[in-house]
Amino acid sequence: MNPSATTDAHIVELLRSPAHAEQGLRLLMEKYQERLYWLIRQMVGNHEDANDLLQEVFIKVYRHAGSFEGRSGLYTWLYRIATNEALGFLRKQKRRRSYSMDDADNGLANRLEADTWFDGEGARRALAEAIERLPDKQRQVFQLRYFDEMSYKDMSELLGTSVGALKASFHHAVKKVEAHLRATQTM
Repeated sequence: MNPSATTDAHIVELLRSPAHAEQGLRLLMEKYQERLYWLIRQMVGNHEDANDLLQEVFIKVYRHAGSFEGRSGLYTWLYRIATNEALGFLRKQKRRRSYSMDDADNGLANRLEADTWFDGEGARRALAEAIERLPDKQRQVFQLRYFDEMSYKDMSELLGTSVGALKASFHHAVKKVEAHLRATQTM
């Protein structure tokens, strides 16, 4: 069966059945693994951490499938779990080291440059630097809108924030990203 043709309701039904939970998890992973990987990867910046966090997300989903109430879409629930895992990881990383803007080894852009999965070209680095400098909420809204092309209505449901506040956050984020990109072009 083609995983993309499998309905979310069927996957949830399998996950909730002790006899079929593994099959449900397998279908869930086939359908959403790549999308969730790139979401996490955009947040944490490197392949190994993204892979580790993705595994944690699937473990949580497997253990807590019964708590999925169905009031939102399955991907919205998965997105919430993945985002929380990535944000928790970033908070732990921040506590482990005192972050300094002068510390060249800490930045997302520098991790991307050193990562063999990315080519490290200047435009990508500049965008990564700009996104990294955004406040957490603006970064999240920017990534949802810019990379995931999520509607403000869906973001509002996902984040529990009004559409107007999300539009304002995105607008401010875009202005900051544009300003950073302009500044890096003149260097």
